[in-house]
Amino acid sequence: MVRELAEALAASRRVEPDVRAESEREARRLVAAVLDQTPAQLGLRARQGPPLDPAEAEAVHRAAVRRLAGEPLAYAVGTAAFRELTLQVDSRVLIPRPETEEVVGVALSLAAPSPGGLAIDIGTGSGAIALSLATEGRFARVVATDVSADALEVAQANARRVAPPVPVEFRLGADLAPVAGERARLIVSNPPYIAYAEADQLAPGVRDWEPSVALFAAEDGMACYRRLLGGAMTVLEPGGWLVFELDARRAQHTAELARAEGFASVGVMCDLSGRDRMLVAQRPSDAASRPAVPLYSAGGRHDA
Repeated sequence: MVRELAEALAASRRVEPDVRAESEREARRLVAAVLDQTPAQLGLRARQGPPLDPAEAEAVHRAAVRRLAGEPLAYAVGTAAFRELTLQVDSRVLIPRPETEEVVGVALSLAAPSPGGLAIDIGTGSGAIALSLATEGRFARVVATDVSADALEVAQANARRVAPPVPVEFRLGADLAPVAGERARLIVSNPPYIAYAEADQLAPGVRDWEPSVALFAAEDGMACYRRLLGGAMTVLEPGGWLVFELDARRAQHTAELARAEGFASVGVMCDLSGRDRMLVAQRPSDAASRPAVPLYSAGGRHDA
């Protein structure tokens, strides 16, 4: 079945170097995800059996038809891997990205010295950030928000699936409104940051399938950053940190906004490919002269 699917995937694409090899890898990932197996387990099963039963074959067929129609692989199989988690995803939520895994890693490193307290994820989507913070971090609780009720349904289903060791509360609303009155040690967000005028630059698998509310922002992609930075100081406790995923094209502008709002230790961190990808900033505390917590990343940090 993997070979037949790989041939169909290759035939549906332009003939380019290595397209057949990539199609075979994707076919293996699709079948393995549908069967809830690793590619290694799938390979062993292909050699030793048992063969797919009728229900498994039908599930693989349904996912293959969706993928061949252009639907992103994660939507076609219904799951996506994120750090230590396997999450349910569909067209109501953004597909979790490797860059966002790095955002979570930076956030966890900032929070590690002081356990307890509240962590907030703004624009949770599938719940990837919030559930990773609750699973890997040492917070007392996590609050996750989203402007989309549909997205919160997916996130809540994932919370039941993951069963994190600390409470995760899901709240409906835009920006910081759902967490007014809270005091957090950490705010993390992967907000919409693509300008509407840039839609044509996106891959069709992103532009035509993923929710626009999670992709696009007004004011040349800066609207969400402006609102979050304008209000985050009232939600963070003194010495608290914020970590935002960035569009590399707007990274320095976003850092300038953070500094203008009075944040300290403002820096832009690179992802593993060397692109400016993460904003880190701290609410000043009474011990403002204390050195900032060191940040470590494969991509490195530079002050904005």
